[in-house]
Order: sequence, then structure tokens, then C-alpha cells
Amino acid sequence: MKPTALAKNEEKLAHPLRGYLFIASATFLWGVSAALGRAVFTARLSLGSATRPIDPLILSQTRTTFSLLVLFPLLAFRQGWQRIRLSARDLLYCFLLGTLGVAVSNYFYYVAIQRINVAVAIIVQYTAPVWVLIYVVLRGQQKLTAQKIAAVAFALVGIALVINILGVRGAAFHLDLYGIAAALVASFSFAFYNVAGHSILARYDRWRVLLWTLASAALFWLIVNPPWKVLQARYTGSQWLFLFVFSMISVLGAFSMYFLGLQYLEPSRAIIASCLEPVFSIILAALLLGEGLRPIQALGIVFVLGAIVIVQRPDRKAAEAVPVAVEPME
Repeated sequence: MKPTALAKNEEKLAHPLRGYLFIASATFLWGVSAALGRAVFTARLSLGSATRPIDPLILSQTRTTFSLLVLFPLLAFRQGWQRIRLSARDLLYCFLLGTLGVAVSNYFYYVAIQRINVAVAIIVQYTAPVWVLIYVVLRGQQKLTAQKIAAVAFALVGIALVINILGVRGAAFHLDLYGIAAALVASFSFAFYNVAGHSILARYDRWRVLLWTLASAALFWLIVNPPWKVLQARYTGSQWLFLFVFSMISVLGAFSMYFLGLQYLEPSRAIIASCLEPVFSIILAALLLGEGLRPIQALGIVFVLGAIVIVQRPDRKAAEAVPVAVEPME
């Protein structure tokens, strides 16, 4: 007879539809977050009598800080301190993930959303698995195959079409070089999180890793932007309410759905399903903010999404010990 835990796990994986529904819910919430961020940056979302707009730094800082303040007591109460604590070495590891991964990626992603269209910002950031693929191939951790070459080629062509490098007349997006650069930095930071996060996520519960990466990011922002500087911004009550709701939607709400999905899906399938995030983000930005797409740019998005799916598909000709990606971190 199989062990009870194993039997329960196999029973859960036997219902993949539930997993896909949870993952879809998570990606929808991340899409909502992207649209909300763009709306508040461009003043499309009115927050009462606010005189000072919310900037990407404050959005990134409060997102991690509010989420930490809610998540820490919940985990401490349910699991106890002994089950969520980490060794000094792993805390340092999480600090690197929280700063170079979460904080940097979030900040530059929101800078990109502030300066360019949501579609361009998120699709450029979502090329991260391709950069991870290039890294592991150069390190000799994976072999170069036709499948991998095709994935890189699809991604590069897709980016060229999305940001209109070809200079097609009448393109819907103005090429803001700083915004494009910010999105690229976000994708490289996301790639770092994917590479560095794999080992610790294999050893610890995902909620525990999320808790300490959030704590590290919050500490980092506390040093970069101390509380007295935040208070000097004189945000209104409606702005603070927005920041709190945004944090709950984009972190705790979305990650709860994503982690529930992992109980019913294998990680590789969950990562492919998470490609719905840019789809939802682009659709919501079009419906709610009126951000349109030219056909050539829509084709570029299809190319990039195709590259991500190709990257995540198993290579039958080689047993791959190192995965290309772990999970979203939006």
C-alpha cells in the first residue's frame, strides 16, 4: 500500500483542471495589478484629492512591506517560529533573492509600466526564462539543442516586433528607451531569481521562502527609502488604501492561488500556464486603459509566448537536471 502522503499527492495531481483554474486566477490577479499600476501612474485612476502621484519606488516598497506585515503573523501563528525560521546562511541567500531578485525586478518592472505600454513592459520582462536558458547552456548545465535555439530565436524576433525595432509606421507605441531598458533590467533580475531560487525552493516550503524574500526586500527598501522620506510624500488616505489593496491582490492573493495550483499540477505545467499573465495584462490594459496593439506587435507577443512554452517543454534527447525556470514572482 502506498504511503498516505504520496497517495494524497497523486490524487491531487489527478485533477489538473483545478490546478489550471487556480493558476489562471493567479495570473488574472497579476494582470489586474499591472493594469492598476499603469492606471495610477498615468492618473487614469482617481484617488480622491491626491496631489502627489504614486511613483514606482513607493509602489514596490509598500507592496513588499504590507505583504510582509500580513504574512509574517499568519505563518508564525499557523506554523510556529521553529517551522518558518532559517539558518544564517539561508537568510543571506534569501537576502540576495529579495534584493537582486524581487526588489530590483519589481521596481524596474513598474518603472517600465510607468513609461511604456503594459504590453511591451510585461512581454520584455517575460523573456527571463530565455536568458536563464542561455545562462545554463553557457555554464554547461544543459546541452544546446535545436529546441533551445528555436526558443531563443523566437524570443529575439518577438522582442524586435513588440518594441518596433523595424520602425513600422503607425506603431501604437512610442519607443521610450529608458522604459525598454527598465523592462530588460527587470527581465534579467527575474532571470537571476529563477537561477538562484531553484535550490532553496527545492529545500523549503514556498511560503517560507516567500516570507524571507519579502522581508529582505522590505529591509532593502527601508534602507534605500527610510520611513521619514515616505511620510514626506504626504500621501492621502485613499492612496494608502490603494497601496494596501494593491499589495494584497498582487502578492498574497495571487501567490495563494498559484501555490494552490501547484498542488494539482506539476511545476513545469504550472509555469507554462502562468504565461496567461501577460495575456491577461495586455487584454485588461486594452479594455480598461484603451492601450491598443498593432498587428505586428501582437505577432511579436505570440512569438515571445511561444518561446517561453518551447523553453519549458522537456527535451526528449537529453535528461535535463537543471530547470529553466521556477515560478512567477510578480
